[in-house]
Amino acid sequence: MIKIIDYGLGNILAFQNMYKRLNVPVGLARTAADLEDATKLILPGVGAFDHAMEELDRSGMRARLDEMVLGEKRPVLGICVGMQMLADRSDEGHRSGLGWIPGEVKGFKSLGQPDLLLPHMGWNDVQPKADHPLFDELRIDARFYFLHSFYFECANADHTAAVSSYGKEFSCAVSAGHIHGVQFHPEKSHHFGAQLLKNFAEL
Repeated sequence: MIKIIDYGLGNILAFQNMYKRLNVPVGLARTAADLEDATKLILPGVGAFDHAMEELDRSGMRARLDEMVLGEKRPVLGICVGMQMLADRSDEGHRSGLGWIPGEVKGFKSLGQPDLLLPHMGWNDVQPKADHPLFDELRIDARFYFLHSFYFECANADHTAAVSSYGKEFSCAVSAGHIHGVQFHPEKSHHFGAQLLKNFAEL
């Protein structure tokens, strides 16, 4: 069963509803015990990086998640700030990230483009890496909804699963083995998002 990590942040109900329409079993995990029957994990997130990390630590699930993802290799999908949390650190705050995919989160402000409106908000094209299973049936004309002011910069370029452009070309999806993340919001991206969540369920 896919378990959505419910630590107080993210569009939990939207994910539940989308998977219900896809006839994919899904549940919520609010404690470490709730995680035990998870075959896959979704880590949503909204707001500031440090606050998200603090809330995840406060939930009591952090240590078990490290064991499940790093030790037991259970697939995980981080979404929006949940993707940024996969990194080592973020320019947005001072706390360490999960460190599951090597990299840093940087602000679009650092690009020094005063005419670049922030946050990056709205629909944008996504160019997936060829043959990545997370983007099956999404290789042509894929568009997703974004709302963010920071982006993930991978330490290893091979971990970029898809790119988009806003001020610069940036990694809008990352993937390292069984660990995946997307900066956009599949739960707000209509049939494109439904297909991506379906693909994750079938990995």
